[in-house]
Amino acid sequence: MFELWGILVIFIVCPLLGGLPLIAWITYALKRKQLSEVGTGNISVSAAFYHGGTFVGILAVLSEAFKGIAAVFLSRAFFPEGSFWELIALIALVIGRYWIGRGAGTTNVVWGFVVHDPLVAIFVFFFAGMSFSILHSRQVVKFGVLLLFPLFVILLHLSDIPRMLAVIALAGLMGWIYTKIPDDMNLPAQEAQTESQAMLEFLRGDRAMVSLDEELDAAIVGEKAATLSQIKRWGYSVPKGWVLAPIDDPELLTEFLQPSELSPLVVRSSAIGEDSEHASAAGQYQTVLNVTSPQALQEAIAQVQASYNHPSAVQYRRDRGLNETAMAVLIQQQVQSVFSGVAFSRDPITQQGDAIIIEALPGSPTQVVSGKVTPEQYRAFVFETENSSSVQLEGEGRVPQAIIKQVAYLAFRLEKRYNGTPQDIEWSYDGQTLWVLQSRPITTLLPIWTRKIAAEVIPGVIHPLTWSINRPLTCGVWGEIFTLVLSDAFSARRYANGNGEAERALGLDFTQTATLHYSRAYFNASLLGEIFIRMGLPPESLEFLTRGTKLSKPSWKTTWENFPGLGRLLKRELNLEKDFKRDYHKRFIPGLSQLAQEETNNLEPPKLLARIDSILELVHQATYYSILAPLSAAARQAIFRVKDGQIDRSVTPEIAALRALAAIAADAKQILSKFEPQHVFEQLNQTPQGKKILNEFDELLQDYGYLSEVGTDISVPTWRENPQLIKQMFVQLIQENEPKAGIKDANNSILFRTRKRGFVQRRVDIKGRVTEVYSRLLAELRWSFVALEKIWIESGLLNKTDDIFFLNFDEVRRLVAGGDSSLIEQLAELVEFRRSQFLQDSEITQVPFVVYGNTPPHPLAPSALYSDQILQGIGASHGQTEGRVKVLRNLQEIPEIDRDTILVVPYTDSGWAPLLLRAGGLIAEAGGRLSHGAIVAREYGIPAIMDVRGATWLLQDGQRVRIDGSRGIVELSNDLRPE
Repeated sequence: MFELWGILVIFIVCPLLGGLPLIAWITYALKRKQLSEVGTGNISVSAAFYHGGTFVGILAVLSEAFKGIAAVFLSRAFFPEGSFWELIALIALVIGRYWIGRGAGTTNVVWGFVVHDPLVAIFVFFFAGMSFSILHSRQVVKFGVLLLFPLFVILLHLSDIPRMLAVIALAGLMGWIYTKIPDDMNLPAQEAQTESQAMLEFLRGDRAMVSLDEELDAAIVGEKAATLSQIKRWGYSVPKGWVLAPIDDPELLTEFLQPSELSPLVVRSSAIGEDSEHASAAGQYQTVLNVTSPQALQEAIAQVQASYNHPSAVQYRRDRGLNETAMAVLIQQQVQSVFSGVAFSRDPITQQGDAIIIEALPGSPTQVVSGKVTPEQYRAFVFETENSSSVQLEGEGRVPQAIIKQVAYLAFRLEKRYNGTPQDIEWSYDGQTLWVLQSRPITTLLPIWTRKIAAEVIPGVIHPLTWSINRPLTCGVWGEIFTLVLSDAFSARRYANGNGEAERALGLDFTQTATLHYSRAYFNASLLGEIFIRMGLPPESLEFLTRGTKLSKPSWKTTWENFPGLGRLLKRELNLEKDFKRDYHKRFIPGLSQLAQEETNNLEPPKLLARIDSILELVHQATYYSILAPLSAAARQAIFRVKDGQIDRSVTPEIAALRALAAIAADAKQILSKFEPQHVFEQLNQTPQGKKILNEFDELLQDYGYLSEVGTDISVPTWRENPQLIKQMFVQLIQENEPKAGIKDANNSILFRTRKRGFVQRRVDIKGRVTEVYSRLLAELRWSFVALEKIWIESGLLNKTDDIFFLNFDEVRRLVAGGDSSLIEQLAELVEFRRSQFLQDSEITQVPFVVYGNTPPHPLAPSALYSDQILQGIGASHGQTEGRVKVLRNLQEIPEIDRDTILVVPYTDSGWAPLLLRAGGLIAEAGGRLSHGAIVAREYGIPAIMDVRGATWLLQDGQRVRIDGSRGIVELSNDLRPE
């Protein structure tokens, strides 16, 4: 019983002791500094030395040594001296030190081990001291000790199995913590407290020679050197090189390298922050070529280091708001160039298209980048399929085309390696090898904005009011989800108040998740890629979950590092059904019922604004489910490998509405043996049976009147306001000679009794319910704004219908509050300007799917052809068919559609679904296997291809095409019949 109490004491007291922030208290008391808010944010001994000075550091060592020794003696109060429970106590102490105290616990373990096993401690201290004296590498010594002290314990205590297991667990825990927590020792020594700088420079172990063969940290050696080391480890040819960190003494390196006339070196800058995504610093720092002696090498190093403080370089950093850091120096073997130049994996001038721009000349690459010589320019296009690749060149010159093609393919592959980030590459060819001298992001082409995802979330041309509401909702909810995963447990608790501090702590700005270009929504692919990499997921994960594209293997290292966060996200996914049902019954249903009972026409502007605010509170929660539910359904479908045809989507509102409409049309057809399409409703009104059918039609409009052409755009009229589309589809269904072959009865859900399908089906059903709630709330939001607009038109504040949608929400709020005379004075001009811009952007028939940079030029014509006769997309609904193209860019005019019609549309939201009832096939510029159009197409057995870039521009009405919904291929024909 006594030992049981000992176990409880160890597992309760030791973690609390480890978490006791003695270092933080000492530093704040003596230096008035909060260690959690400076440097790495760690509360560690090295942080105390760095930010507090030598005296504070010594006190920190003593306080943490006390903890380690106390843990061992606490164990001895209950267990024999030298037992494995002393190691368990140290493990508990380290856990508390990390999870509560924000430190690694190294000092605790060192002094605790001195008391626990002095002999092993002596051996380890001897090894560490000798190794550091010889290698002067802190990393090698640190991880070497983690291997050796368990080994010594095992050799000295072979019969004590529990002790051996405990010491291995302790070493493993320490090693894991070292990979998770940054070290203040890696911060620039010159920024530390003055009295600590010499000691820190010594302990950093920076005198060891660092080469490009190693994995380098850009925060220490700069982006240029770190990038070249990464490219070299990927297997590309990079000249052999060494790196001198900012505080390194160059003497050791100059003695080792011994440059000569036969083996010249080049000395280059690698400033911290240079060649980054935020600033290239091109031409700001010195490069010295043809270094042929040790003395010249020392002079070149000094020259490059001094260039960091050159007035033009200092001004460059100031102009861009960059921090003052330090200059590392990169020394490489100089390539004897036959041909050289630069390559841009994307055109930095047009900022569009897939052209690779290459500038080249015979001789050294410095000629090209100097700007003193006009290089030869080439444009290259790389075409790559699963089985082959080819390069098409434009331009001729003295440089052999074979070399230019190699450079083009190099640029293409490096951009892919950097997850689509456009690269500026300096290269050289020495007659045998194509060398990479430098690769950096093209900063003017960042961030990368993609429409592939946004075109489904909020398609079409977007009004200012819609965007001012949707953007903060979408960005905010995505930010909450990403913060949940990326923040550790400590930060998750600390930032649970949702004040945005978590985002700042992560160095991410989730408000930049989306933007408008050409009045269309784009998602920030650069930001999303960075987020997914941090999460340990492939950067294309979002497209996999929303569009069904291929997914590369995730990094196990980063996945393991984010395992707690991913666990929290998994918990949310597992609780999704329970959470949604709770909110559905307690929040959404009562809220929607109250909104339905309230007559908006009788409300004054302040009351309408209060109604809008209450709706937005519900919409925020619904947005969370509208994001998580589709991702959950898609992930489960992929994991359990359930085919689309095995899923019942009858809960989805548009599917349910179409089925109900088809049933009513079938009844109407029974009583209308002869009818005129233009007078169907008048004819039905002439008989009792017909009036019953009209009542059913009105009930359908009442039930599904909240749906619209674009479900997420409140500026688009709902079916209730504009029932003409549904009436036309109703007539066309009556005209249908036979029912659609692919129509499935909702009762087919009985087929899904297997457990795996049930896991997926439940999520699909929740997704359908979420879509219904979300669409109803947005409809109520629209009707509230329309009621407000009506009041303002009557009062003369606005001039015509839809004017309110050219204001943003903040402006609406200010107008309701009153007193903003300047806004009222310029209101008519402001609305007219935005309307004009909106109409201009609406006339852009083909917007690019990917935009590079924040100020893209006017769109160029797309080039999506793989050959003259084939367009490639994503196969979304199986089957093959041939027919005539009908390009439909909006739903303003509904054309006659029959089985020979291949609909070509920019996107497919819920409002487009009725058109597919009569079409023979579907081609969409945006979307994937999980988009609305793809789901409806599979529901009705229609071949469909999504993500066909430029389809509405490249294809013409009447053109004959053959589509293969399995392979995602559109075969073109020259047979063009004018419409």
